[in-house]
Amino acid sequence: MKSISGIVHYVKDVKKTANFYKALGFKIEINKPDHLSIKLNWFWLDFHPADRENKPEFQKEASFSNKGAGLFLYISVNDVDEFYKGLLAKGLKPSSKPRDWPWGNREFVVRDPDGYKLVFFKKK
Repeated sequence: MKSISGIVHYVKDVKKTANFYKALGFKIEINKPDHLSIKLNWFWLDFHPADRENKPEFQKEASFSNKGAGLFLYISVNDVDEFYKGLLAKGLKPSSKPRDWPWGNREFVVRDPDGYKLVFFKKK
């Protein structure tokens, strides 16, 4: 194996998703009604409208209501507390407050409009 490059997500509203990830600070690569692609360094996240999936082998996944259950995407930041304050200043509402964990991270969680969980962290 060489690397992990990206993840594909199904969403209800691509425009709402684009606005959310732009507010977080992601670079928008593609922003169309049927395809949003964002990047952080070399890692990409793609978003597609769930109701437009036409490939039979993917339609079941697209129809799941509990998006991203059990998955957490970890995103490293320089200063967890400052990043948290910046999100609050932009009107975003994190799911948790920054805290220290026994495994050595300071982190907090933000859920995107479809419930996907983003963990912003700094290794202590």
